[in-house]
Amino acid sequence: MTVVGPFGLSVRDQALEADVQTGLSAVEAGLLDATKSEVPFITEAAQHLVHAGGKRFRPLLVMLAAQFGDPYAPGVVPSAVVVELTHLATLYHDDVMDEADVRRGVASANSRWDNSVAVLTGDFLFARASHILADLGPEAVRIQAEAFERLVTGQILETAGPRDGRDPVDHYLDVLAGKTGSLVAVSCRFGAMMAGAEERVVDVLTQYGERLGVAFQLADDVLDIASDSHESGKTPGTDLREGIATLPVLLLRAAAEAHGRPGDRELAALLDGDLTDDARHAEALRRLRAHPALEQARRDTVRYAEEARALLAPLPECYAKAALQELCDAVVHRAG
Repeated sequence: MTVVGPFGLSVRDQALEADVQTGLSAVEAGLLDATKSEVPFITEAAQHLVHAGGKRFRPLLVMLAAQFGDPYAPGVVPSAVVVELTHLATLYHDDVMDEADVRRGVASANSRWDNSVAVLTGDFLFARASHILADLGPEAVRIQAEAFERLVTGQILETAGPRDGRDPVDHYLDVLAGKTGSLVAVSCRFGAMMAGAEERVVDVLTQYGERLGVAFQLADDVLDIASDSHESGKTPGTDLREGIATLPVLLLRAAAEAHGRPGDRELAALLDGDLTDDARHAEALRRLRAHPALEQARRDTVRYAEEARALLAPLPECYAKAALQELCDAVVHRAG
Protein backbone atom coordinates (compact mmCIF):
# COMPACT_ATOMS: atom_id res chain seq x y z
CA MET A 1 0.00 0.00 0.00
CA THR A 2 1.61 3.23 -1.19
CA VAL A 3 0.62 6.83 -0.58
CA VAL A 4 0.19 8.98 -3.70
CA GLY A 5 -1.57 12.16 -4.65
CA PRO A 6 -3.46 14.54 -2.36
CA PHE A 7 -4.61 13.69 1.17
CA GLY A 8 -2.30 10.67 1.37
CA LEU A 9 -4.46 8.55 -0.91
CA SER A 10 -3.57 4.89 -0.40
CA VAL A 11 -3.14 2.85 -3.58
CA ARG A 12 -3.33 -0.85 -2.80
CA ASP A 13 -2.22 -2.23 -6.14
CA GLN A 14 1.28 -1.91 -7.57
CA ALA A 15 0.11 -1.72 -11.17
CA LEU A 16 -2.37 1.07 -10.37
CA GLU A 17 0.25 2.88 -8.32
CA ALA A 18 2.69 2.73 -11.22
CA ASP A 19 0.10 4.00 -13.69
CA VAL A 20 -0.91 6.89 -11.43
CA GLN A 21 2.65 7.91 -10.58
CA THR A 22 3.75 7.70 -14.21
CA GLY A 23 0.73 9.67 -15.33
CA LEU A 24 1.19 12.41 -12.74
CA SER A 25 4.89 12.71 -13.61
CA ALA A 26 3.95 13.10 -17.27
CA VAL A 27 1.38 15.76 -16.32
CA GLU A 28 4.03 17.67 -14.37
CA ALA A 29 6.32 17.65 -17.38
CA GLY A 30 3.39 18.69 -19.58
CA LEU A 31 2.60 21.63 -17.29
CA LEU A 32 6.17 22.89 -17.46
CA ASP A 33 6.20 22.53 -21.23
CA ALA A 34 2.84 24.26 -21.63
CA THR A 35 3.91 27.23 -19.50
CA LYS A 36 7.10 27.99 -21.43
CA SER A 37 7.23 31.10 -23.55
CA GLU A 38 9.79 32.72 -25.79
CA VAL A 39 9.51 35.65 -23.38
CA PRO A 40 11.37 34.71 -20.16
CA PHE A 41 9.20 36.93 -17.98
CA ILE A 42 6.03 35.19 -19.18
CA THR A 43 7.60 31.82 -18.42
CA GLU A 44 8.50 33.00 -14.92
CA ALA A 45 4.99 34.30 -14.23
CA ALA A 46 3.22 31.32 -15.81
CA GLN A 47 5.32 28.79 -13.90
CA HIS A 48 5.03 30.66 -10.60
CA LEU A 49 2.14 28.56 -9.30
CA VAL A 50 3.28 25.40 -11.10
CA HIS A 51 6.48 25.46 -9.05
CA ALA A 52 4.50 26.29 -5.90
CA GLY A 53 3.09 22.77 -6.08
CA GLY A 54 -0.45 21.88 -5.13
CA LYS A 55 -2.45 18.71 -4.72
CA ARG A 56 -2.87 17.98 -8.45
CA PHE A 57 -6.30 16.76 -7.40
CA ARG A 58 -7.82 17.10 -10.86
CA PRO A 59 -5.02 15.26 -12.73
CA LEU A 60 -5.21 12.49 -10.15
CA LEU A 61 -8.91 12.08 -10.93
CA VAL A 62 -8.14 11.96 -14.65
CA MET A 63 -5.67 9.12 -14.03
CA LEU A 64 -8.06 7.14 -11.83
CA ALA A 65 -11.02 7.59 -14.21
CA ALA A 66 -8.84 6.43 -17.11
CA GLN A 67 -8.46 3.06 -15.37
CA PHE A 68 -12.00 2.21 -16.51
CA GLY A 69 -10.73 2.13 -20.08
CA ASP A 70 -7.24 2.20 -21.56
CA PRO A 71 -5.14 4.29 -19.13
CA TYR A 72 -2.34 4.50 -21.71
CA ALA A 73 -4.54 6.11 -24.39
CA PRO A 74 -2.79 9.14 -25.92
CA GLY A 75 -5.37 11.71 -24.83
CA VAL A 76 -5.30 10.93 -21.10
CA VAL A 77 -2.22 12.92 -20.03
CA PRO A 78 -2.92 15.95 -22.27
CA SER A 79 -6.47 16.19 -20.92
CA ALA A 80 -5.10 16.15 -17.38
CA VAL A 81 -2.73 18.98 -18.31
CA VAL A 82 -5.71 20.91 -19.71
CA VAL A 83 -7.79 20.69 -16.53
CA GLU A 84 -4.84 21.63 -14.31
CA LEU A 85 -3.88 24.58 -16.53
CA THR A 86 -7.49 25.76 -16.40
CA HIS A 87 -7.51 25.42 -12.62
CA LEU A 88 -4.23 27.32 -12.29
CA ALA A 89 -5.52 30.09 -14.55
CA THR A 90 -8.57 30.57 -12.34
CA LEU A 91 -6.29 30.87 -9.29
CA TYR A 92 -4.44 33.80 -10.87
CA HIS A 93 -7.75 35.52 -11.52
CA ASP A 94 -9.21 34.61 -8.11
CA ASP A 95 -6.25 36.16 -6.31
CA VAL A 96 -6.84 39.44 -8.13
CA MET A 97 -10.54 39.47 -7.27
CA ASP A 98 -9.86 38.48 -3.65
CA GLU A 99 -6.81 40.79 -3.35
CA ALA A 100 -4.94 37.79 -1.94
CA ASP A 101 -1.32 38.10 -0.83
CA VAL A 102 -0.47 34.39 -0.54
CA ARG A 103 -1.26 31.32 -2.63
CA ARG A 104 0.07 27.83 -1.84
CA GLY A 105 2.47 29.23 0.70
CA VAL A 106 4.15 31.67 -1.69
CA ALA A 107 3.44 35.24 -2.71
CA SER A 108 0.47 35.42 -5.07
CA ALA A 109 1.21 36.62 -8.60
CA ASN A 110 -0.69 39.86 -8.07
CA SER A 111 1.30 40.69 -4.93
CA ARG A 112 4.64 39.65 -6.45
CA TRP A 113 4.03 41.62 -9.64
CA ASP A 114 0.67 43.39 -10.04
CA ASN A 115 -2.96 42.74 -10.96
CA SER A 116 -2.42 43.24 -14.68
CA VAL A 117 0.36 40.66 -14.82
CA ALA A 118 -1.73 38.18 -12.82
CA VAL A 119 -4.81 38.57 -15.04
CA LEU A 120 -2.83 38.35 -18.27
CA THR A 121 -0.90 35.33 -17.01
CA GLY A 122 -4.17 33.60 -16.27
CA ASP A 123 -5.29 34.42 -19.81
CA PHE A 124 -2.02 32.99 -21.14
CA LEU A 125 -2.70 29.71 -19.32
CA PHE A 126 -6.23 29.55 -20.73
CA ALA A 127 -4.77 30.03 -24.21
CA ARG A 128 -2.26 27.22 -23.73
CA ALA A 129 -5.00 24.92 -22.43
CA SER A 130 -7.07 25.70 -25.54
CA HIS A 131 -4.11 24.91 -27.77
CA ILE A 132 -3.79 21.44 -26.22
CA LEU A 133 -7.56 20.91 -26.40
CA ALA A 134 -7.58 21.54 -30.13
CA ASP A 135 -5.58 18.33 -30.61
CA LEU A 136 -8.04 16.33 -28.50
CA GLY A 137 -10.95 16.84 -30.85
CA PRO A 138 -14.12 18.96 -31.12
CA GLU A 139 -16.00 16.97 -28.45
CA ALA A 140 -13.29 17.73 -25.89
CA VAL A 141 -13.36 21.40 -26.88
CA ARG A 142 -17.14 21.51 -26.44
CA ILE A 143 -17.01 19.79 -23.03
CA GLN A 144 -14.30 22.14 -21.77
CA ALA A 145 -16.16 25.20 -23.10
CA GLU A 146 -19.35 24.17 -21.30
CA ALA A 147 -17.46 23.56 -18.08
CA PHE A 148 -15.66 26.89 -18.36
CA GLU A 149 -18.98 28.64 -18.92
CA ARG A 150 -20.33 27.03 -15.75
CA LEU A 151 -17.19 28.00 -13.85
CA VAL A 152 -17.43 31.64 -14.90
CA THR A 153 -21.18 31.69 -14.27
CA GLY A 154 -20.55 30.41 -10.76
CA GLN A 155 -18.04 33.17 -10.18
CA ILE A 156 -20.45 35.81 -11.47
CA LEU A 157 -23.26 34.45 -9.29
CA GLU A 158 -20.97 34.60 -6.28
CA THR A 159 -20.09 38.20 -7.06
CA ALA A 160 -23.71 39.21 -7.70
CA GLY A 161 -25.11 37.40 -4.66
CA PRO A 162 -28.51 35.67 -4.37
CA ARG A 163 -31.48 37.32 -5.98
CA ASP A 164 -34.32 38.54 -3.78
CA GLY A 165 -36.15 35.65 -2.15
CA ARG A 166 -33.44 33.08 -2.93
CA ASP A 167 -32.09 31.06 -0.03
CA PRO A 168 -28.44 32.19 0.36
CA VAL A 169 -27.34 28.64 1.24
CA ASP A 170 -28.94 27.17 -1.89
CA HIS A 171 -27.40 29.97 -3.93
CA TYR A 172 -23.98 29.25 -2.45
CA LEU A 173 -24.19 25.54 -3.21
CA ASP A 174 -25.09 26.39 -6.82
CA VAL A 175 -22.05 28.68 -6.94
CA LEU A 176 -19.79 25.86 -5.74
CA ALA A 177 -21.24 23.42 -8.27
CA GLY A 178 -20.22 25.85 -10.99
CA LYS A 179 -16.94 27.21 -9.62
CA THR A 180 -15.49 23.94 -8.34
CA GLY A 181 -17.74 21.01 -9.21
CA SER A 182 -17.75 21.66 -12.97
CA LEU A 183 -13.99 21.31 -13.49
CA VAL A 184 -13.67 18.34 -11.13
CA ALA A 185 -16.50 16.66 -13.06
CA VAL A 186 -14.69 17.32 -16.35
CA SER A 187 -11.52 15.79 -14.90
CA CYS A 188 -13.34 12.52 -14.32
CA ARG A 189 -15.12 12.80 -17.65
CA PHE A 190 -11.97 13.43 -19.64
CA GLY A 191 -10.12 10.57 -17.98
CA ALA A 192 -12.84 8.04 -18.75
CA MET A 193 -13.67 9.44 -22.18
CA MET A 194 -10.07 9.66 -23.39
CA ALA A 195 -9.51 6.10 -22.19
CA GLY A 196 -12.47 4.88 -24.24
CA ALA A 197 -14.65 3.83 -21.30
CA GLU A 198 -18.31 2.97 -21.89
CA GLU A 199 -20.67 5.94 -22.01
CA ARG A 200 -22.52 4.84 -18.87
CA VAL A 201 -19.20 4.71 -17.01
CA VAL A 202 -18.29 8.19 -18.27
CA ASP A 203 -21.66 9.50 -17.02
CA VAL A 204 -21.27 7.91 -13.58
CA LEU A 205 -17.78 9.30 -13.12
CA THR A 206 -18.85 12.76 -14.29
CA GLN A 207 -21.65 12.89 -11.71
CA TYR A 208 -19.28 11.56 -9.05
CA GLY A 209 -16.77 14.30 -9.85
CA GLU A 210 -19.31 17.09 -9.47
CA ARG A 211 -20.44 15.90 -6.02
CA LEU A 212 -16.85 15.31 -4.92
CA GLY A 213 -15.85 18.77 -6.10
CA VAL A 214 -18.53 20.44 -4.00
CA ALA A 215 -17.57 18.30 -0.98
CA PHE A 216 -13.94 19.27 -1.51
CA GLN A 217 -14.78 22.99 -1.42
CA LEU A 218 -17.09 22.61 1.58
CA ALA A 219 -14.24 20.87 3.41
CA ASP A 220 -12.10 23.94 2.65
CA ASP A 221 -14.85 26.11 4.17
CA VAL A 222 -14.76 24.07 7.36
CA LEU A 223 -10.95 24.04 7.44
CA ASP A 224 -10.79 27.81 7.12
CA ILE A 225 -12.64 28.04 10.41
CA ALA A 226 -11.64 24.89 12.27
CA SER A 227 -7.99 24.17 11.49
CA ASP A 228 -4.89 25.64 13.04
CA SER A 229 -2.90 25.37 9.82
CA HIS A 230 -4.74 25.46 6.51
CA GLU A 231 -3.28 23.06 3.96
CA SER A 232 -3.96 25.48 1.11
CA GLY A 233 -1.31 27.80 2.54
CA LYS A 234 -3.85 30.26 3.93
CA THR A 235 -3.94 31.08 7.63
CA PRO A 236 -7.12 30.15 9.57
CA GLY A 237 -9.97 32.57 9.15
CA THR A 238 -8.66 34.05 5.89
CA ASP A 239 -12.11 33.97 4.31
CA LEU A 240 -13.57 35.64 7.40
CA ARG A 241 -11.00 38.41 7.29
CA GLU A 242 -11.67 38.99 3.60
CA GLY A 243 -15.43 39.12 4.13
CA ILE A 244 -16.12 35.95 2.11
CA ALA A 245 -19.31 34.30 3.33
CA THR A 246 -18.63 30.56 3.29
CA LEU A 247 -21.09 27.88 4.36
CA PRO A 248 -20.55 28.11 8.16
CA VAL A 249 -21.16 31.87 8.02
CA LEU A 250 -24.27 31.49 5.87
CA LEU A 251 -25.66 28.83 8.21
CA LEU A 252 -25.00 31.09 11.20
CA ARG A 253 -26.84 33.96 9.52
CA ALA A 254 -29.75 31.67 8.70
CA ALA A 255 -29.95 30.57 12.34
CA ALA A 256 -29.86 34.19 13.53
CA GLU A 257 -32.72 35.11 11.19
CA ALA A 258 -34.82 32.01 11.90
CA HIS A 259 -34.52 31.86 15.67
CA GLY A 260 -33.36 35.32 16.65
CA ARG A 261 -31.29 34.13 19.59
CA PRO A 262 -29.30 37.06 21.01
CA GLY A 263 -25.99 35.18 20.80
CA ASP A 264 -26.57 34.28 17.16
CA ARG A 265 -27.55 37.84 16.24
CA GLU A 266 -24.53 39.22 18.07
CA LEU A 267 -22.16 36.82 16.30
CA ALA A 268 -23.79 37.55 12.93
CA ALA A 269 -23.27 41.29 13.52
CA LEU A 270 -19.63 40.64 14.45
CA LEU A 271 -19.10 38.63 11.25
CA ASP A 272 -20.71 41.36 9.16
CA GLY A 273 -18.42 43.98 10.67
CA ASP A 274 -14.79 44.87 10.05
CA LEU A 275 -12.67 41.78 10.74
CA THR A 276 -9.38 43.29 9.64
CA ASP A 277 -8.87 44.12 13.31
CA ASP A 278 -6.95 41.19 14.82
CA ALA A 279 -8.86 41.14 18.10
CA ARG A 280 -12.29 41.18 16.40
CA HIS A 281 -11.13 38.55 13.94
CA ALA A 282 -9.88 36.25 16.72
CA GLU A 283 -13.14 36.65 18.64
CA ALA A 284 -15.23 35.88 15.55
CA LEU A 285 -13.12 32.80 14.79
CA ARG A 286 -13.34 31.53 18.36
CA ARG A 287 -17.11 31.94 18.57
CA LEU A 288 -17.80 30.47 15.14
CA ARG A 289 -15.69 27.42 15.98
CA ALA A 290 -18.00 26.77 18.95
CA HIS A 291 -21.25 27.38 17.03
CA PRO A 292 -23.48 24.55 15.74
CA ALA A 293 -23.25 26.11 12.26
CA LEU A 294 -19.74 24.70 11.90
CA GLU A 295 -20.92 21.19 12.72
CA GLN A 296 -23.79 21.57 10.24
CA ALA A 297 -21.27 22.55 7.57
CA ARG A 298 -19.33 19.38 8.38
CA ARG A 299 -22.49 17.32 7.99
CA ASP A 300 -23.18 18.92 4.61
CA THR A 301 -19.64 18.08 3.53
CA VAL A 302 -20.19 14.46 4.55
CA ARG A 303 -23.51 14.39 2.69
CA TYR A 304 -21.96 15.47 -0.61
CA ALA A 305 -19.05 13.05 -0.17
CA GLU A 306 -21.43 10.18 0.56
CA GLU A 307 -23.54 11.09 -2.48
CA ALA A 308 -20.37 10.92 -4.56
CA ARG A 309 -19.49 7.52 -3.11
CA ALA A 310 -23.00 6.15 -3.73
CA LEU A 311 -22.80 7.14 -7.41
CA LEU A 312 -19.87 4.75 -7.85
CA ALA A 313 -21.99 1.71 -6.97
CA PRO A 314 -22.71 0.62 -10.59
CA LEU A 315 -19.02 0.54 -11.50
CA PRO A 316 -17.14 -2.77 -11.47
CA GLU A 317 -15.15 -3.56 -8.35
CA CYS A 318 -11.49 -2.71 -8.90
CA TYR A 319 -8.60 -0.91 -7.26
CA ALA A 320 -9.40 2.32 -9.10
CA LYS A 321 -12.96 2.29 -7.74
CA ALA A 322 -11.60 1.70 -4.24
CA ALA A 323 -9.26 4.68 -4.66
CA LEU A 324 -12.15 6.91 -5.77
CA GLN A 325 -14.13 5.76 -2.74
CA GLU A 326 -11.18 6.54 -0.50
CA LEU A 327 -11.05 10.05 -1.91
CA CYS A 328 -14.56 10.54 -0.52
CA ASP A 329 -13.29 9.46 2.90
CA ALA A 330 -10.26 11.74 2.56
CA VAL A 331 -12.43 14.78 1.83
CA VAL A 332 -14.55 14.06 4.89
CA HIS A 333 -11.42 13.54 6.99
CA ARG A 334 -10.13 16.96 5.93
CA ALA A 335 -13.31 18.48 7.36
CA GLY A 336 -12.79 16.69 10.66
